[in-house]
Amino acid sequence: MRTSLQIGKLAPNFLTVGVFNNKLGKIRLSDYRGKKYVVLIFYPANFTPVSPTELISLSKRIPEFRKLSTQILAISIDSPFSHLHFLLSRQYEGGLSGLKFPLVSDLTKTITKNYQLLTDDGMAFPGVFIIDKEGVIQYYTVNNLLCGRSVNEILRILESIQYLKKHPGHACPVDWKYGEKIVYSHPLKSKLYFKNIYSISKL
Repeated sequence: MRTSLQIGKLAPNFLTVGVFNNKLGKIRLSDYRGKKYVVLIFYPANFTPVSPTELISLSKRIPEFRKLSTQILAISIDSPFSHLHFLLSRQYEGGLSGLKFPLVSDLTKTITKNYQLLTDDGMAFPGVFIIDKEGVIQYYTVNNLLCGRSVNEILRILESIQYLKKHPGHACPVDWKYGEKIVYSHPLKSKLYFKNIYSISKL
């Protein structure tokens, strides 16, 4: 039975093998429930041209994700041993040496299917899922196979989601960053924001 993916619904759980610090171990998505936000990063396969650029950039920004109580899990259809080879390869060789988050193996392609990212060729579309501490999907997006994703945008959306969780009745306008003006979700109150931003003198 195919899982229905929707914002506000529980993310499909999984139990599989991951590799972190060059060691293999079990990873279960539900183990993070009640503890951390999770950002799932699906990528097509190990040693593909775009994936290392994304994963290395995410690794460099890991302190920012930790500050937001967020765990990154990167998933592909490769075996744990392929992941280990990827992690032992130097970055100048297209590898991921020194990566600061786990690589998750989906050799059976079950996770990729459940998240509706399996291509007709049996690879995975580059997908990003942000899952809150209750295990609920709050955001997802899917990219072209050759189009790199923005770490800045992932962090921006993550901060927006966490802000809105703490401030009911607020909403985040276009390109919102933490500390900037917000708009109220109530239609009448939202007019205060529009009055300040789109005043008659600016038309």
